[in-house]
Amino acid sequence: MDAPSPALFVDLYELTMAQAYWHSGRTGEATFSLFIRSHPRNRAYWVCAGLQDVLRRVGEFRPTRDDLEALRGLGGFDPGFLDYLKGLRFTGSLRAMPEGSIFFANEPALEVTAPIIEAQLLETYLINCLNLQTVMATKASRVVHAAGGRTVVDFAARRAHGTEAADRLARASYAVGYSGTSNVAAGIRHGIPTFGTMAHSFVTCFESEAEAFRAYAASFPDTSVFLVDTYDTLGGVRAAVTVAREMREAGRALRAIRLDSGDLAGLSAAARGLLDDAGLHEVDIFASGGLDEFGVESIVRAGAPVDGFGVGTRVGVSADSPWSECVYKLVEYDGSPVLKLSAGKASLPGRKQVYRLRDEDGRCVRDTVALADEPCSGAGEPLLEEVARDGVVTVPSPPLSAIRARFSREFASLPSPHKALLSPTQYDVRVSGRLEALRSRAARKAANT
Repeated sequence: MDAPSPALFVDLYELTMAQAYWHSGRTGEATFSLFIRSHPRNRAYWVCAGLQDVLRRVGEFRPTRDDLEALRGLGGFDPGFLDYLKGLRFTGSLRAMPEGSIFFANEPALEVTAPIIEAQLLETYLINCLNLQTVMATKASRVVHAAGGRTVVDFAARRAHGTEAADRLARASYAVGYSGTSNVAAGIRHGIPTFGTMAHSFVTCFESEAEAFRAYAASFPDTSVFLVDTYDTLGGVRAAVTVAREMREAGRALRAIRLDSGDLAGLSAAARGLLDDAGLHEVDIFASGGLDEFGVESIVRAGAPVDGFGVGTRVGVSADSPWSECVYKLVEYDGSPVLKLSAGKASLPGRKQVYRLRDEDGRCVRDTVALADEPCSGAGEPLLEEVARDGVVTVPSPPLSAIRARFSREFASLPSPHKALLSPTQYDVRVSGRLEALRSRAARKAANT
């Protein structure tokens, strides 16, 4: 038997609910909203990412014969229900915020409208996909902001949580402004520039740092970056200066040195002095080693002469906030609004739209979560767009460059207090009067059932 298809990437309760829906005849049209309930500490926005994978999945959603045999082997499923699944395809519609969009807690980033079994069976994948990539993109965007225009490169592949996570991280981080990735496969797959220097093992393989640097420069005469902290960092810089002078005499140029440990701000200043004293003003200084937005911001604030950063582990796993309360809630069934009233987990009923109000300079002022058919008062910009109808994707997949450009515009329009790395100001998100009234009616109805 072949491995399960992507259609079985579901929590078991999705399938048990689906069978119970089928048995009870509740197969009407439903709408689910996907949103994130809150912001973690020191966060005030999210960056939408992962929609491309979502659209690919809904287009390919179809259980295989082997899938159905595997479910039969689990026991507990009605043979008639498994026969029903045999012909199941996604026939619904999706409305979503485009990748690269900025959004906020309790705003739907995606709404799915489809027969309830189809919509329910997508839940696990949609949360997994959008949660992971949104968390990654948001963390990476903070690093770009902290770097203040300096180069940032993704170094996280080796400690990301699996090869797929490393691939998604490279794509998400480039979308929010990284210059490239060390991950060759992701670079080729997504058209992202790739960067690499050398490891300490390369240096220790030679009799001296200078010998290691000469060997590397002979192989890469126009793109060499020397790692200088294997033994004594400033001694390594002096060895780099010696080889860089030799390269210059041969008509070549050292591109940069890399610092990977110690007091990166202080060492970069000392290294800059040694390079400049040798007339090597064109050689950049690249810093790495346990950095995230907080480490990067500290180095920048110190005025350190660092031209670029390699960021890995802490960003790759979003160390300070590795998860979100991303949820997928039923908001309408068979034309009637529904909601959840659980303490701390209440949801908004009905199909929705999010409107963004901007000032005359294009800066974000506030968002309003409204009903999907509700016109926005004022000049609000609708954020949810149709991306699939009747099971067919209705928008072309934008190139990564377009997603990158969208994020750049959106982030520039977000006022600075909401971008602060520590204790940011929370953005103003309101609920429209009509949606509030619907919530009250639906809550009263639910309380009386």
